[in-house]
Amino acid sequence: MSATTELASSALRRKMRKKDGQVCGVGVNDAAYPVYGFSKIDGRKKLLWICPTYRSWNDMLRRCYGVGEQAVHPTYAGCSVSPDWLSLSVFRAWMLGQPWEGASLDKDLLYPGNKVYGPDTCVFIQSQLNVFLTDRGAARGEWPIGVSRHKASGKFAAQCRNPFTRKGEHLGLFALPEDAHEAWRARKHEHACAYADQQTDPRIAAALRTRYVRKEMINELCSHA
Repeated sequence: MSATTELASSALRRKMRKKDGQVCGVGVNDAAYPVYGFSKIDGRKKLLWICPTYRSWNDMLRRCYGVGEQAVHPTYAGCSVSPDWLSLSVFRAWMLGQPWEGASLDKDLLYPGNKVYGPDTCVFIQSQLNVFLTDRGAARGEWPIGVSRHKASGKFAAQCRNPFTRKGEHLGLFALPEDAHEAWRARKHEHACAYADQQTDPRIAAALRTRYVRKEMINELCSHA
């Protein structure tokens, strides 16, 4: 086993440690089967496998209740898990009815701003789509998302990464950062609609088609519904 794999296994074991017999101090592992397996290699304990439902459940609990987790990932501040999902067996029964393979658990695509993980608010989405939806606000600097200062012209450049070609797209130069951000939003909306066309879950498709629509446009559509 490589040093990197050994470190990863050690980190995962630390995340799975229980407090007072509970996972992250709140979760109840009531599975009727082993959820992970270890083996001793060169006198040291190594993680060999882990149940995918347990991994998803454990990751969810860690985001909400893990010690120090929200200091590292502040977007999870204030998040919680619905009481029924504190039981692994209940979460497992729900997860096995979802298209979970190769996918990530999402809590706020259907309900933007949602802070509660539960069966009525969560869906599994493909990992590539999850990356597309991630708002990397902490890394974008002083300008709105999708905007940077073009030093040569003094104007504001709009860029948007194409998730299908995996290449950056230059959308033009603008006098105002707000206009550059609007160009980014419009292009992001086009990509979101392309993703929506690929979905089999109508809830996910509908959420994607409104994800990057301006609030005033949504309000206008609702008023004419």
